[in-house]
Amino acid sequence: MLSSNWLALAITLGLSLVWLRLNDFAAHRGWVGSRTSRKIIHAGTGPLFVLCWLLFNDADEARYLAALVPFAITGQFLLVGLGVIQDPAAVKAMSRSGDRREILRGPLFYGVIFVILTIAYWRQSPIGVTALMLLCGGDGLADIIGRRFGSHKLPWNAGKSWAGSLGMFLGGWIFSAAILSVFVATGHLPQPFSAYLLPLTLVALAGTLVESLPLHDVDNLTVSGAALLLGHWLF
Repeated sequence: MLSSNWLALAITLGLSLVWLRLNDFAAHRGWVGSRTSRKIIHAGTGPLFVLCWLLFNDADEARYLAALVPFAITGQFLLVGLGVIQDPAAVKAMSRSGDRREILRGPLFYGVIFVILTIAYWRQSPIGVTALMLLCGGDGLADIIGRRFGSHKLPWNAGKSWAGSLGMFLGGWIFSAAILSVFVATGHLPQPFSAYLLPLTLVALAGTLVESLPLHDVDNLTVSGAALLLGHWLF
């Protein structure tokens, strides 16, 4: 925890931008495919940002300053997706087909959710952390594992596989458990870590089921929404 929330904001923004630009550079150079880069950004940006919450002190404005980071980055996504800013590296890293307008769906929803949940839940609640980590580890790894091992498709959605759903569950659970354990260890969550395991498991299962449904480009909204609803009941 730093004494200045403005310094914490600067560090958080700097780390986030470095992470994004490294991935943009790697995708632009062809070191990783666009689809893989999109999911690496999806899986890695959130945990980095949420861990940076620990840099902020307990002042009332801390959550709002932290939320400026995804707000600023999402604003950039919007401008790139609309064509106001020309950024071929970002388009290649965050779109499946190279069409900048794809950024106006999944990546934009992802950023908006981070802004809202940062302000609404902050670090005193396991609900927001779990919902965000399901988006990152769960939805991010579901696509990567599903494309590699997903020969057996789900009977209710031929576009998804059992392997991808397993990746969704394990990725979401592991990412959530890891961040929750850090927040418990630093005293930001009141209960022992073991108290969160059963609710987390049930929320991850629900998120996995919702992610498996044949709904296109709205996973970020539906998964986080299901996690929030069930989280309020279980945690």
